Amino acid sequence: MRYNINNPMNAKLTVSVVIPNWNGVYLMEKHLARTIESSGGAEIIVSDDASTDGSVEYLRKNFPDVIVVSSKKQQGFAVNVNAGVRRATGDIVILLNTDVEPEKGYLTPLLSHFSETSVFAVGCLEKSLENGKTILRGRGVAGWKKGYYTHERGDVDKSDTAWVSGGSGAFRRSMWNELGGMDELFTPFYWEDIDISYRARKAGWKIAFEPKSIVGHYHESGVIKSKYTPKDVKRISFRNQFTFIWKNLNDPSIMAAHIFWTPIRLLQALFRWDLIMIQGYLLAVLRYPAILSKRQKQSKLWNVSDRLL
Repeated sequence: MRYNINNPMNAKLTVSVVIPNWNGVYLMEKHLARTIESSGGAEIIVSDDASTDGSVEYLRKNFPDVIVVSSKKQQGFAVNVNAGVRRATGDIVILLNTDVEPEKGYLTPLLSHFSETSVFAVGCLEKSLENGKTILRGRGVAGWKKGYYTHERGDVDKSDTAWVSGGSGAFRRSMWNELGGMDELFTPFYWEDIDISYRARKAGWKIAFEPKSIVGHYHESGVIKSKYTPKDVKRISFRNQFTFIWKNLNDPSIMAAHIFWTPIRLLQALFRWDLIMIQGYLLAVLRYPAILSKRQKQSKLWNVSDRLL
């Protein structure tokens, strides 16, 4: 289905909804039908990362119109998302996690931003249910501090954002492809959506936050927690933080700050006996050749200074 957007040429956009899944059949039982209903005839794709819980069989039996992209081997979030987007045909790809359910009417305000051809991605307002409370999320603020890119939840009364979530956001597929999709260096998870948003902004493209496009995020007991311990998750997060910095940063003054502060941070971690950060750093060092290779390839799109991001 094509959707009208407000611009002088009365352009129409096609939309694909890509839902990455890994052992989330119980989540799809709760949320998929309403996601399809709220998405108004958009192409629906579930990209399955070698689930063992009958997810693929469930989809083919209960949702025969849903396109299923299945992998024989589990490969992680970025790889799984990229596989789903490769199958998509829409001008705009909306990524929704399996524990996310969009409210009726979420598409129209989301798509209106894409009338501006420089817009790469737009994030949704998440009504995030956490410990019995509803927290409004979806907008992020970030910046460079002491050579590190720090990020946190931002107030949702503004339209700018530092990144668009890979679990509730819309992305222009042509730009996505030019960027090469999510960077699979971040496998199995974390930092991949911050990274692709940063690379888009560094290319000179725009991203935005749309508070009128609302999704519920139910934070069900995730499959990540069933396979990875909290220490594993923290270690991977540290590894990917260093990967992000070494791959994207080229401002001399911020690089100098990173070089100065990193030994200090590692020594502080050692004195605290926080070996997880040190392990994450060493894991990033081991993949440094791959990081440099990606840096060289992706730097061809760099147009904006890190100081402005």
